Order: sequence, then C-alpha cells, then structure tokens
Amino acid sequence: MQKSECPGGLQLRNRVTGNYLQRTSSSTPVKQRTAIQQSKSSSSIGSPESAKKLHPRPSDKLNPKTINPFGEQTRAPSAFSAIYSKGGIPCRLVHGSVKHRLHWDCPPENLPFDPLLITLAEGLRETKHPYTFVSKEGFRELLLVKGAPEKAIPLLPRLIPVLKAALVHSDDEVFERGLCALVQLSVIVGPSLNDHLKHLLTSLSKRLMDKKFKEPITSALQKLEHHGGGGSLIIIKSKIPTYCSICS
Repeated sequence: MQKSECPGGLQLRNRVTGNYLQRTSSSTPVKQRTAIQQSKSSSSIGSPESAKKLHPRPSDKLNPKTINPFGEQTRAPSAFSAIYSKGGIPCRLVHGSVKHRLHWDCPPENLPFDPLLITLAEGLRETKHPYTFVSKEGFRELLLVKGAPEKAIPLLPRLIPVLKAALVHSDDEVFERGLCALVQLSVIVGPSLNDHLKHLLTSLSKRLMDKKFKEPITSALQKLEHHGGGGSLIIIKSKIPTYCSICS
C-alpha cells in the first residue's frame, strides 16, 4: 500500500530544498566576484602600468616622488675622476710593497702648469682611492720642478678658489689635504700668496675651534708667515687675532 506523504513532511522537504537552492544561488556571485578579482589582479601584474612601476623610466627620476631616499643613488663622476679615467692626468699610480708612488708619462718639468696644477688641486676634494693619492702627490711633485714659481704665480687667482673649496669641505681628510697643499704652495710662491691669503683664513679660523685641528692649523699659519714675510703676519692677525707670531 503506497503511503501518502503528509503535508508537514512535504513542507519540511520543500523548505530544506529551498534553503539549499538559496545558498547555492547566493554563493555563485561570490565565487564569480572572487574569480573576477583574481583575474584583474593577475592581468594588472602583466599590464604596462605595473611594468612601469617595476621598471621605472629614466625620466621618472625627475619626479621626486619616484625616488627612494633609502636606495643607493648613482652619482655622476667628479671632474677629476672623469679626466683621470680618460688619461688626462699624465701620471699613474704605482703600487709598492711599502708605499705607493707616481709614475709620470714624461718628466714633470716639461709639463704645462695650466691647467694641470689646477686640475690636481681640484682632485684634493676626492674621497676615493686612487684619486686621493694621485691628486695630493701629483700636486706636491709638480710644485717641486725647476721653474715652478714662475709657472705657479700667474695661476694663483684661479688656484686659490679651488684650494678654498678643499678647506671648507666637510670631510676632515679633504681639509687636511687642502691645508697641506696650501703650505706647499706658500713655499713656492712666497709673498705672492699674501694678496690671496685673506680668502683662505676664514675657513682656518673656524676649524681652529676643533681641538684636533688646532695644532696642524697653527703650524700651517706659522709656515705661511715664514714664507710670506711681515705682510702675511698683518693679514693673519686681522683674521685670527689669537694667532701668536713666530717672531714674538
């Protein structure tokens, strides 16, 4: 005998079936939206816009917002390093077991001081090897050649601003090289340096406040006075009143 289904059971089954269909129909758009979002994200990765973000164009550097302040920024080569790399400095560094030395392509006395002496002075502001050694030693050796005073004195108006740039540099080693070069120059040009001395003493006066530079600066001032004569003492005292003359 076939059992008739009671109305309550039929309603319960319909209700369960309806809930299932409702859940299935409601979950379908969610899956579709998820698939669409994944498709968009995958397509955006391979899009030209994302490629620009991963590989920025050189022109993007003009916009400060695209520059990472914590990233390593490439710097343009300095004037001295560029000239040196192209063979514009007629000497090269020779590594020795104890100390380094320079090898000149031709005798230094045969080389024109203009513009070689100024170029070597500009190299005093370098902070990387071998430029630091080549500029310092090249400047010193060039001033030792025969006839150096006659060649160096006409260049003083152009040479002094370059030395001043080394003396006001924030790097201590650059300042020390500039101070050493100034003393070497005073030995060669003598009182001719007095007309330009006042332009250099301001930076020396500021560095005197640093205890580690007090002794080398005082020694340098004494040598400037010795080679510059009485005229140099007046100039030094006008800029550094606390300076004690070697004659006192």
